[in-house]
Amino acid sequence: MRSPGSTLSPLTHGLFRALWIASLAANFGNMVLAVGTQWLMTAIDGRADRVALIWTAMALPMMLLSLVGGAFADLIDRRRLLLGAYGSAAAVSALLAWLAFEGLATPWILIGGTFALGVATAFATPASQASIGTVVPRAELAGAASLSILGFNVARTLGPAAGGAIVAAAGAPAAFLCNLAACLVSVGVLLGWRPPRPDPPVRASLSAALAEGLRCVRDSAPLRAIVARALTFTVAGSAAWALMPLIARDLAGGGPEQFGLLLGALGLGAVLGAAVSHEMRRRFNGETLVRVAALVYGAACLIVAAAPGLAVSFVVLVIGGAGWVQALSGFSVAAQLWAPRPLVGRVTATVSTVTFGGIGLGSWLWGHVAEPAGIAAAVAGSGAAMLLVAGFGLLMPMPGRPEAE
Repeated sequence: MRSPGSTLSPLTHGLFRALWIASLAANFGNMVLAVGTQWLMTAIDGRADRVALIWTAMALPMMLLSLVGGAFADLIDRRRLLLGAYGSAAAVSALLAWLAFEGLATPWILIGGTFALGVATAFATPASQASIGTVVPRAELAGAASLSILGFNVARTLGPAAGGAIVAAAGAPAAFLCNLAACLVSVGVLLGWRPPRPDPPVRASLSAALAEGLRCVRDSAPLRAIVARALTFTVAGSAAWALMPLIARDLAGGGPEQFGLLLGALGLGAVLGAAVSHEMRRRFNGETLVRVAALVYGAACLIVAAAPGLAVSFVVLVIGGAGWVQALSGFSVAAQLWAPRPLVGRVTATVSTVTFGGIGLGSWLWGHVAEPAGIAAAVAGSGAAMLLVAGFGLLMPMPGRPEAE
């Protein structure tokens, strides 16, 4: 039995375990599909701005629709919302697989399909995050939030590596079929998931619920700080994620296997970072963790931009991935802790909106930098920007833990 409040203790609760498995399967499939989609885009149209648009298309719905998804998570039954989201993702994956098998996939079909999957994620993520507080005691809420981040980054580690192998062996359509299977696993798990004590639904219209959530963030200095730090961090640091297939091809001289390996290195580092995030938060305050994370990740980008070779790049990206997840975990946990319970879906969705909006905006930005200036220059620029982001805490530091904690 894990001690209460540790990162792994929430897994002793069967309802949380089922929710975690469903999310893990969906995120794993998404990462396999991302490898297939980005590599197919590289083969069809290898321009940096087009390749980076795949990552923008994945993140943009989270920016545009997370708030709506968070409001729905507070207004309607979250289990049905999750089932609808994962079921829709399965249908889109099946369509993409068929189009790819038939040779009908075009750059804009890939971008549109990726955007549609992002829409499903924009509704699933707030519902999943908001459900955490209903299936674990408050004393284990921070551990559960960290474990959710850990699961997401386990998927980021295994998914790209598996995706690279699948694409190399069977082509991009097989990666789409893998995501279809993963979504069906999530649906199957949720069909048997019955939370016994859901939060009472909010009695308000969608527009009123959205406005209430935004006012909560606007009027809370801690929440404003979390949002600002999440935005600057992700805009500055998204180049490596968005341009990884071109980093693998142009800077490491590889193919889909190397692409999956390097993307998996970021994910492996994220897993290692998430695994120790509970202990790190116990030892250090949120501002220290975010500031050091920015420095570590920025330095990793600068080294990778110098094209040191596959082995060195892999090791450096593992370290960088650990820094990346320490910051994103800090934003997510802080939002969970500072959100009023009746508004938790909308508050966490606001932070997700800003986080993924920053990734989408940054992917578009660094893709357009890379097209005229080159991949190395864009990745180096991202690394330099992250070093500047580390100093932003002097103006707007991350909040500490609420007094109730």
